[in-house]
Amino acid sequence: MPTFAPDCQTCGACCTNPAENRNEGFRDWVQIDPRDVILQRQKHKHLIVLNSEGEPHLRLDPAGRCVALRGKLGQRVTCAIYEIRPRACQRLQAGSERCLEYRRERGYQT
Repeated sequence: MPTFAPDCQTCGACCTNPAENRNEGFRDWVQIDPRDVILQRQKHKHLIVLNSEGEPHLRLDPAGRCVALRGKLGQRVTCAIYEIRPRACQRLQAGSERCLEYRRERGYQT
């Protein structure tokens, strides 16, 4: 169990492409399920990119951050599409082992 109180409004570690992906040149990060609401929203199409297999993913900026992430990692962040974020984002739980893994990779206290 974490010794800190997970706070998704300051962290943002899970909204960046992990080192494992970057080291392999893998740019796909959060896959969008065909049932995800974001695919039905025309105004959010610019946040989506198709990989080489034609599967939709959230687009990453050049630093490997999700383009829907606003703010500075580890200080104050928000998700511009929180209400319609993909299922993969919804499944990640604050304080879970995966959350802690992302935090450790970025040098955050766990």
